[in-house]
Amino acid sequence: MLRPSKHAHPDRTVVNVALLLLKRLKAKRLADYSSLLAYARKAVPGGDVLFLPSLNFLFLLGLVIYHPKTDSFEYVGLNEAV
Repeated sequence: MLRPSKHAHPDRTVVNVALLLLKRLKAKRLADYSSLLAYARKAVPGGDVLFLPSLNFLFLLGLVIYHPKTDSFEYVGLNEAV
């Protein structure tokens, strides 16, 4: 969910999980799919459900790219996206 409502818990939203994943990717620069999924599961209850929408959100913003050969995501930032 991207639009907040009175029923949404602030820690269990796509934007929050995307922020957590972005912080993790900024620190490591490159992370594989399984480690990011494990991190989302550990950080937020229900993080496994919000994991893919959060990655899609970051991809649409142009902040991450996916490397299929290594099954990993790389943080590219705002100015480095091609």
